[in-house]
Amino acid sequence: MENQMKVLLAEDDKNLGTILKAYLEAKGFPTTLCGDGHEALEKFKREDYNFCVLDVMMPVMDGFTLAAEIRKLDKKIPMLFLTAKAMHEDKLKGFELGADDYLTKPFSMEELLLRMKAIIRRSAEDTVRPSIFTIGSFTFDYNRQLLQRQGTEDSKLTSKESELLRLLCENINRVLDRSVALNKIWYDDSYFNARSMDVYITKLRKYFKDDPNIELMNVHGVGFKLLVNE
Repeated sequence: MENQMKVLLAEDDKNLGTILKAYLEAKGFPTTLCGDGHEALEKFKREDYNFCVLDVMMPVMDGFTLAAEIRKLDKKIPMLFLTAKAMHEDKLKGFELGADDYLTKPFSMEELLLRMKAIIRRSAEDTVRPSIFTIGSFTFDYNRQLLQRQGTEDSKLTSKESELLRLLCENINRVLDRSVALNKIWYDDSYFNARSMDVYITKLRKYFKDDPNIELMNVHGVGFKLLVNE
C-alpha cells in the first residue's frame, strides 16, 4: 500500500520543503510540494492524493483552514500536521479537524517517515473493521460519523468522538483499557491526553442519556465500559 501513496506536502519554508520532498521521494513516496495553503488546496482539487503533510503556519491559507477544506472533499485521507508550536490547544484543534498525527519542529526525517507508515498501517486496518454498529436504540455509522436514533435528529460526531465510540463499540459490554484507547487515538497516554479523552467520554455519554438501557461507565483505574442492556 505504501508504494501507492502520493503525498501532498504543504510547507512554506522552501528549504525544509525541498528537503522533505526529496527525502519522501527517495523513500518511495511521490510528493507534490506547495508553498502555501491556497496552492495546496488547488492541487488537491485537481489531482489525486493519498496522504497530506500540512504545515500549520503558512501564508495565504494556514494549515488548519486548509485541513478543514480538504476534509470537505475527502473525510478519510490520512493527514499529519507539522508545526513550530507546541501549544496543547493547537494540537486539540488539529485533532478536531481530523488529523491523524502531529509532529512538532524540529523533527528527524526518520520520525516523520515512521509516523507516516504507522498512519498508513492503521488506515489499511480500518478497511477491514466494522463501520456500522447497533447500540441499544441507536445506530452508529462510523464512516459517516453519524449517530442515529429513530424519531430524533441525527448527531454528527467529531473525528475523535467517532474514533472513541468505535473502540467502545468493538468492546461493547467489556472494559476498554484507558491506555489502549489513548495510544490508538491520541498515540500517547500522557496526562494531558487522558484529560482530553475524559472530555470526549462526557460528550458521548450525553448522546445516550435518553436511553436507559445504555450506560457509559467509568471503570476506576482501568478504563471505560459501554454497557448495553438488551
